[in-house]
Amino acid sequence: MIMRFTPSVLAKHRGNFHFIKAPSTSPSAQRDPEVMRTVSEMLLDIERYGLDAVKRYARKLDRWDGASFELTAEHIATSGSRLPDALRSAIELGSQRTRQFAAESRRHLTDFEVELVPGVIAGVKYVPVSRVGAYLPAGRFPLTASAFMTVGVAKEADVPNVIAATPPQPDGAANDAVLYAAHLSGVDRVFLLGGVQALAAMAFGLLDELPVNMLVGAGNAYVAEAKRQLFGAVALDLLAGPSEVAVIADETANPAIVAADLLGQAEHGPNSPAALITTSQALADAVAIAIDYQLTGLSTASICGPAWRDYGSITVVSSREVAIELMDDLAPEHLEIITSDDDYYHANLTNYGSLFLGPWSTVAYSDKGMAGTNHTLPTAGGAKHSAGLSVSRYLKPLTYQKVAREGTMALAPAVQVISDSEGMSAHAATATMRMELYRDSEHE
Repeated sequence: MIMRFTPSVLAKHRGNFHFIKAPSTSPSAQRDPEVMRTVSEMLLDIERYGLDAVKRYARKLDRWDGASFELTAEHIATSGSRLPDALRSAIELGSQRTRQFAAESRRHLTDFEVELVPGVIAGVKYVPVSRVGAYLPAGRFPLTASAFMTVGVAKEADVPNVIAATPPQPDGAANDAVLYAAHLSGVDRVFLLGGVQALAAMAFGLLDELPVNMLVGAGNAYVAEAKRQLFGAVALDLLAGPSEVAVIADETANPAIVAADLLGQAEHGPNSPAALITTSQALADAVAIAIDYQLTGLSTASICGPAWRDYGSITVVSSREVAIELMDDLAPEHLEIITSDDDYYHANLTNYGSLFLGPWSTVAYSDKGMAGTNHTLPTAGGAKHSAGLSVSRYLKPLTYQKVAREGTMALAPAVQVISDSEGMSAHAATATMRMELYRDSEHE
């Protein structure tokens, strides 16, 4: 879906902005009816016929011809030895930093209890979900760092059982970089299985002894739709669409850097939106030129070019206040701030998946796991109401209450009044009976 300003926000700021480039494609539906139908049929088929259906789809869609979907522990553990040294070291660094940030995040989520009034105690205990299934994409662009964000963060939340599924490569084997990232992240079991059939198999408990409680990980439109249809049977990280990037920049920004960062996310796919909002006409013009120039030298220009042509935008605004309101309206997945007053924007922006402050910060640092933060983030305006994946998503904040005898009269009379007003006599009785017991004990 295109990052596009809402009409009410545009009307409010009419005269305070103008487009250098607007998206040329009309907003598209988030869900393709054909994808929805295909996924629904596959899920019903797999739910009915179980592993036999999974194998049938794996042979057809993954060209799988093995005896077992599960990769051996030895094959997983030795995956790093099959990688170039530089790649192996980079994966180790990304895994370590992502888990370090997740561990620190977990440290700040602490159990607590409070005595609201004498004899009435309420509290929260953080408990990890029991079983997580992570989908690790390995298609056109293997997302090596995906395991850091899904498997590794789950393990820092103390999830006891994390399995993963990843599609086979054209040679029929797993991608060793993706596999090594999963190994370092602490994965318990890995299955060579892709797409809808992988998610269904994990959700229905066809690969492990029990169904998973939660599905996480990015994927194509079919994977996203499968997650959507499986929601309720399992929890999800989030429903993400095409990757997005937005930049707020002023006259101090380097137009070549801004252009590079916009194209860096447009590289994710031909429908990945990229938006620049700037207070500088000169910068806007320079970035437009820089993008056209850089596209001539990119090996992925066939992806970045259509993405920028159809989904890219450059907007010039009259003030930083207008820039903030327009950007909060877009609510982008990734947001870079490259201005002379980054702290002001940090203090006032509220809608984004993750924020990248200053000219030395780029989205790719997070994408590849080097900045420690999670790259599984809300898209399509989801940042207006939701945050990205983090260690807290794998934890259930379970509340509890502990009421002593002396707390009865602080609760029961009001519960009786409300229950009576609602006509819920059984609710009222649970309170009135305790009041009677309390009063009887007073006279003993």
